[in-house]
Amino acid sequence: MEIGSIHNYYESLVSEYLLEDALKGEQMDQDFIEDVACLALNRLPARYVRHAVDMAFFLTTPERERMQQRVVEAVREAIQQVHNGQRDS
Repeated sequence: MEIGSIHNYYESLVSEYLLEDALKGEQMDQDFIEDVACLALNRLPARYVRHAVDMAFFLTTPERERMQQRVVEAVREAIQQVHNGQRDS
């Protein structure tokens, strides 16, 4: 059985926000970015999908906005945690 197409929808949301908005103008090394992504994803529920377009199609606008807000909060908290030297929590 192959399940390679299954992924957590939040992964792309976190990656997108982290790289396009949260760290804009800041120079961060790859370890920092990966630590933040892991911490943020651990704060969010798993939403597994086969195709991201399916998830986007079936979400209502309020659901989509709530998911994005949760991503923003989780990434900001994770950035603060990594800045404070607490990468392993």
